[in-house]
Amino acid sequence: MTHVVYNSFNGRFSDNPRAIFERLRDRPGFEHTWLMDPAHAAAFPAGVRTVRIDGPGARHALEDADLVVAGTHTEVDWTKSPGTTYLQTWHGTPLKRIHYDVLLVPPGRLDYLDLDVARWDVLLSPNPASTPRLRKAFGFDGPVWETGYPRNDLLLAPEAAVTRDAVRRGLGLDDDETAVLYAPTWRDDEKFDESVPVVPMHLQLGALARRLDEAGGRHRVLARLHNLMTDRSRAEEAPGVVDVSFYRDVSELYLAADVLVTDYSSVMFDFALTGRPIVYYAYDLDRFRDEIRGFYFDLLPQAPGPVARTEDELVEALTHLDPAAFAGRYATFRATYGGLEDGHATDRVLERLGLAGPLEDAAVRGAGS
Repeated sequence: MTHVVYNSFNGRFSDNPRAIFERLRDRPGFEHTWLMDPAHAAAFPAGVRTVRIDGPGARHALEDADLVVAGTHTEVDWTKSPGTTYLQTWHGTPLKRIHYDVLLVPPGRLDYLDLDVARWDVLLSPNPASTPRLRKAFGFDGPVWETGYPRNDLLLAPEAAVTRDAVRRGLGLDDDETAVLYAPTWRDDEKFDESVPVVPMHLQLGALARRLDEAGGRHRVLARLHNLMTDRSRAEEAPGVVDVSFYRDVSELYLAADVLVTDYSSVMFDFALTGRPIVYYAYDLDRFRDEIRGFYFDLLPQAPGPVARTEDELVEALTHLDPAAFAGRYATFRATYGGLEDGHATDRVLERLGLAGPLEDAAVRGAGS
């Protein structure tokens, strides 16, 4: 029996770990345990074994695991067993600088996260462009597997259109409504400034929904706060706005959406696989790039859609979408950052782990070599 322990965004049921779990869950010979944040308990399917990520069960599960699959740092104090393989999938192509490359980091923060990095056996990379950036940022000298991201298989699956319809129905979206997914990243200075208990959204969502409707058609704004900000910020309650911050998996929201509005989040790279329009709301571009986080490449000449700096510019961009104007950039962007995505990333990961065929109890041992 092989015990697999999963962690996604500190206790959610989502992302690359979810995709790997769903491929393995019905196969014999596995025991599965998820680290769970009680605030997201409802997202876990019935019958899935969970332990609270902030309780002693998390440490016990991790120390008993044959395979740990995590999509972010596992911030639990535990001792990795000699026979355990730790697969770090990470969770996005980096435009923003990460870990050692970040411009603004609270004292001691990286020292703590490095305890987790030291446990990793294998790191996934979504594309060749990201591999050297991930390796350098984390100071990781172990194997990096360029496989694409398991979570993105959903976007390219034969049943993607059926999934889109089901998700839209679940969100209460009518067929004639344009779903605008707003998914910004987080700001380090806002996250770590405890003197500001409530962080503003920096975008009037209700006004955006109203102005889009006034310009023609029916619109619904789906607001997806970054998981690190859901304890400090809230999407406003207003007509035409749906808070999907606690929706279990953003990949399903990509399918449901007709257009993405983001800033510097890695959601841009995944959403590009849908082929649908991307608009940027970069109200603090200069400060974020030059003072807060820093970028790995210049976004402006590569952006596969218009970049708005103000709310008026955002409304203008959304009401006058012209995909043809960005077709060349979009194709290059998708080829550069999504070239490995073919709907079979999960299969490639399991094959590298030795789990593609009939299960052997010790199949994952030594997988990082």
